[in-house]
Amino acid sequence: MAAAIEKDEVTRKTLVLRHFYRSFDKEAVPNEYYSYIAGDISKGELQKKHKREWRQAESSALKISLGDHSRDQLKRLIKKRIGKTGKWALIGGPPCQAYSLAGRAKMKNNPDFEKDERHFFYKEYLKVVADHRPPAFVMENVKGLLSARINGGLLFHEIFKELSNPPGKEKGRGQLKYRLYSFSHSGEIRDGKDPRPFVVKAEEFGVPQARHRMFILGVRDDLNIQPSVLKKKEPLAVEEALYGMPEIRSGVSRQKDSDELWKKIITSAKSANWLPSDSAKGKKVKETILKAIKKIRDSELQRSSRKYHAPRVMRKWYNDERLKSLTSHETRSHMESDLYRYLFVSSYGAAFGISPKLSDFPKAILPAHRNVRDGCKGTVFSDRFRVQIKSRVSTTITSHISKDGHYFIHYDPAQCRSLTVREAARLQTFPDNYHFEGGRTAQYHQVGNTIPPFLAYQIAAIVKEILDRIPSSRG
Repeated sequence: MAAAIEKDEVTRKTLVLRHFYRSFDKEAVPNEYYSYIAGDISKGELQKKHKREWRQAESSALKISLGDHSRDQLKRLIKKRIGKTGKWALIGGPPCQAYSLAGRAKMKNNPDFEKDERHFFYKEYLKVVADHRPPAFVMENVKGLLSARINGGLLFHEIFKELSNPPGKEKGRGQLKYRLYSFSHSGEIRDGKDPRPFVVKAEEFGVPQARHRMFILGVRDDLNIQPSVLKKKEPLAVEEALYGMPEIRSGVSRQKDSDELWKKIITSAKSANWLPSDSAKGKKVKETILKAIKKIRDSELQRSSRKYHAPRVMRKWYNDERLKSLTSHETRSHMESDLYRYLFVSSYGAAFGISPKLSDFPKAILPAHRNVRDGCKGTVFSDRFRVQIKSRVSTTITSHISKDGHYFIHYDPAQCRSLTVREAARLQTFPDNYHFEGGRTAQYHQVGNTIPPFLAYQIAAIVKEILDRIPSSRG
């Protein structure tokens, strides 16, 4: 990799560490790497032992924010890193807040919404394409980009035209043009009127998560290369992906947390007046809750566990036999009232294989918020609390997981909690030896704000095929 550009400093530190790891053959990764991620030595000690490799990693993962202020710097950097090679690719995507459905919902009443500069961050990506004329590029973004509108028209149509014919003309080299392709449908896409083929559904390619993102593959027009497409794989269920993860309990917030307090709160639900029993469905949920309470009463769960068990599936991808200590597998703390909601939601999911809507909740444990009342009517946020069903792929792991765990409740009622960073990372297909820098909130944000590595690996293989077919004299 010539360079990775990242604007967030904590994420950049994570990339530096991973670049350091990848500077060694897998069998030759130093013991100090594993000691560092286990917390047994400091980063300074790791750096001191492997100065050359660390300097190389630092120089390959850089903190740069795209914009006019950094264009010349970035232009010089890329030109220096790629040198005279004609076989390289640009992979990335503009920030997506203005395109996401959630972001647009928040900004829809803002009179300056269509003037928001974030709509046009994609032009910074276009400038890099125009400046360096890569043989191939991949532009990634949220599915919401396909329906985003500016001045009444679909923004995607404008983006498609500009990617096909990037602005700018280098002296003596003619107009720059690209043919655009989908990774999931064969053949060139010529007009962009129907953008749906650009959407890649991650669960169709071995990722245990329903994550639908847009990927546009551009191949420079002077190259006579037809790219291949991704090959479908069997879906991977949540339970399979999380196999081997130690059972742990949630924490209790706003009180002095302890194993005894947690157990007391959960087991007290056995005699609570909110337990559903007024219908056949309610009785089944109650039975599931009581079974979970019995298991909790007999358990001795801690809030974290570092004991590492190899996964059962995708072992070559996830597993590292040298990894002796599991990282980032510790729970959040939840309010007592949320613990009861998590108990109900996970039990409902275990009983029926679906996550309940707010209208399914016992009224006594519903939050006293106006949007909850609207949710019960089915207008907004009807799935404010969402359990991940163990027999299915997970819902999309988003950066919102850094704020709370309501959308990411573990399927096991006896653990009564949201997903840990490591579990979210498994569902995103990060290898178990991938370490995230920063505090827990920053780690959640990094996990949720990324392309699943297993999908990225498959996409990269297609890009590599393109580069391998370029004659050495072209560039």
